[in-house]
Amino acid sequence: MKNQQSVRRPLMDTKAAATYLSLYRNYLEKLRCTGDGPLFIKINGQVRYDPNDLDAWVDAQKFQNTSQYETS
Repeated sequence: MKNQQSVRRPLMDTKAAATYLSLYRNYLEKLRCTGDGPLFIKINGQVRYDPNDLDAWVDAQKFQNTSQYETS
């Protein structure tokens, strides 16, 4: 059996991440400030998103019914 390494998808900037998530860019920036959004990476002052973290964040937003969703 061959040693299979996962291929890292390229990091996304805020605009690309917002498009990927079907969100407005400024809303994604707001989520970043409040800590309610997906994990992000800061490299040399530039914000980047790992697509795997975006997928995980979307998966965490899934609910069976409205009583599972709590607003803060």
